[in-house]
Amino acid sequence: MTTPVCTGASRAAAASAGHRRYPSFSSYVSARGPVLLRTARSLTANPSDAEDLLQTALTKTYVAWERIEDHRALDGYVRRALVNTRTSQWRKRKVDEFACEELPEREAAPAPDPAEQQSLHDAMWRAVLRLPDRQRAMVVLRYYEDLSEAQTAEVLGVSVGTVKSAVSRALGKLREDPELSPVR
Repeated sequence: MTTPVCTGASRAAAASAGHRRYPSFSSYVSARGPVLLRTARSLTANPSDAEDLLQTALTKTYVAWERIEDHRALDGYVRRALVNTRTSQWRKRKVDEFACEELPEREAAPAPDPAEQQSLHDAMWRAVLRLPDRQRAMVVLRYYEDLSEAQTAEVLGVSVGTVKSAVSRALGKLREDPELSPVR
């Protein structure tokens, strides 16, 4: 008596013995396999998943081969196994998904190129330097020093309205500056 070396070998021997027991199953799969594969492909989006689905349904059919009385209705049996298996897979996948209170972190945006940032900074500073002295002073205090309109007015000894109108005119000139056109 020989002892199988591994369980895989004993399973392969049992499977080949099964084919001898059910020669009609092999001929059925050979004859109807392509049609059943088309049915499986209609149930899944991925061709590889369709092949796996068909193999699972055929395994279930093979296990029940002796119990199937009307072998003329095998296609219906296998199609029902395909649908039931696919539904079962779908339900299992749904169970794995669940809502949580914390959202996953989004992918960080790629870091901007430091050379481009420096180039933009230099172009902006050159444009600010081209502004008239009074407008330049107000823009620097408002946006570079981050002072409020009231604080800027107090530092320069002017009204808040003067700061608002001068800064508005300065920003209009900066928007029209040809060196800053790629920024827009």
